[in-house]
Amino acid sequence: MSVKIRLTRMGRTHSPYFRIVAADSRFARDGRYIEQIGTYDPVKGVETGAEIDEALALKWLLQGATPSDSVRAMFTKKGIMAKFVAEKKGK
Repeated sequence: MSVKIRLTRMGRTHSPYFRIVAADSRFARDGRYIEQIGTYDPVKGVETGAEIDEALALKWLLQGATPSDSVRAMFTKKGIMAKFVAEKKGK
């Protein structure tokens, strides 16, 4: 099973809202997921609109989950990727 960390679209038409989830790569974009890691409101932007549980994100990254390009960019801006690299080098 290949796990990906990606966005799941929620919200109304022309008013998107996203959940950041860990999901099996074979499932649909808005389908079943394993665990919710955070939320993202694109209207507010990444700095204020992204609420991410760092402990859960690091847990999934250390277990081998692959983030999508947009989620990787969010993790980089929030500093989660730097913590992941530091923890991985420390092992």
